[in-house]
Amino acid sequence: MILFGFLATWAFGLMLTLDYYKHSCPTFEQTIQQTITNKQITSPSTAAATIRLFFHDCLVDGCDASILVSSTPFNSAERDADINLSLPGDAFDVVVRAKTALELACPNTVSCADILAVAARDLVTMVGGPYYNVLLGRKDGLVSKSNYVEGKLPRPTMPMSQIINIFKSNGFSIQEMVALSGAHTIGFSHCKEFSTGIYNFSKVSQYDREYNPRFAQGLQQACKDFTMNPTLSVFNDIMTPNKFDNMYFQNLPKGLGLLKSDHGMYSDPRTRPLVELYAADQNKFFAAFAKAMEKLSVYKVKTGRQGEIRHRCDAIN
Repeated sequence: MILFGFLATWAFGLMLTLDYYKHSCPTFEQTIQQTITNKQITSPSTAAATIRLFFHDCLVDGCDASILVSSTPFNSAERDADINLSLPGDAFDVVVRAKTALELACPNTVSCADILAVAARDLVTMVGGPYYNVLLGRKDGLVSKSNYVEGKLPRPTMPMSQIINIFKSNGFSIQEMVALSGAHTIGFSHCKEFSTGIYNFSKVSQYDREYNPRFAQGLQQACKDFTMNPTLSVFNDIMTPNKFDNMYFQNLPKGLGLLKSDHGMYSDPRTRPLVELYAADQNKFFAAFAKAMEKLSVYKVKTGRQGEIRHRCDAIN
């Protein structure tokens, strides 16, 4: 992984290093660890929320914390694009808490983009997932616009070909896409994101036959009031919902995938062999996930004058 970090630095011409804050902010890692530990204990959904926030940030013009910027009367920011409206508040909150603590310890030194990248990694590790290297020295982006988001993030209702194309357009292989999708082993999805698959699916079936029948019936019961309560949600992995493992992949052949994109992951011949590989061997999944996350974490990062160190994560200076 260190070799990959060196190659990433060389290949992209980045001014990133593993020990970027060694002298300018020695308490950087300790402060983030303390912040995320406290937050995860009080709110166990923080890990999944932060990974999702990081993913939504990076695929839209790079890992530059543009997702954290709030809208103003003059600008509709990324976080207000419709696909981002369901991003959980826990992830925003944990970054803000870490930024506040770091501003007290090391004013005007640590970027929100670096905080988000490290918080996501540390939370993955905290809930049982693999450790991977995160190069540091990102600057925060100077632009955040909601109309930049459409088409850059996969939606759970998209066919697999469209999802593959989104990743390919960003330089990620099918193998890397499947590995990253394994993050669905933790977290939850709102009922509205899969309701079309469990209610009045067709003239011959109430639900999509790719669901395990008992699972589909359980989902119908859990989501029966979702039109009145849009916050109703279900765990992505019903077997080990709070543990980062390979159970997500084990669930798919059994019809226990929650989203249409999950079903597509198993039914598509391009992705099915990888699902089967990661279902059979957690170590191979962890290695592939770690490598893909290292690659994602340096995607289109801003350095030097391309960005800034924000005083507040929710506002460009």
